[in-house]
Amino acid sequence: MLAYLQTLTFWDWLALGTVLLILEVFGTGGYLLWIGLAAAAVGVLVYLIPDTPWALQFILFGSLSLLTAVLWWRRQRSSDERSEQPGLNSRGHELQGRQFVLHDAIVDGRGKIKAGDSLWLVAGPDLPVGTHVEVIGQEGVVLKVRRVIA
Repeated sequence: MLAYLQTLTFWDWLALGTVLLILEVFGTGGYLLWIGLAAAAVGVLVYLIPDTPWALQFILFGSLSLLTAVLWWRRQRSSDERSEQPGLNSRGHELQGRQFVLHDAIVDGRGKIKAGDSLWLVAGPDLPVGTHVEVIGQEGVVLKVRRVIA
């Protein structure tokens, strides 16, 4: 095995990169994309500098894999924060600050409001049906409400 590692060529790295990119096509969610590109980059480097020691090749491969994955992760996080629809995957987030009428009375801290065509569980002080409430927060699928004084 050590003899094989000492004779790695650029073809080995390009083949590894190709296999990883093909596996990426089958839906790994971007994880193998950056590792495959790192392998291809090491292959190009070994093509340009054929006498690169195998240990350095592996160090470069590991470093490039980590670097590209971290950079992509940071880019994804920053693009999520700048989204045009920041609450897209946070159902109920768009209801915060809006006022509704209680559909079911809040008893023992739990009740329901009707928002659009959906009923939402709410938490707040005990209030009778028909009371106007404002959504002030959210815990999972339960909206926190307070009484609106008219």
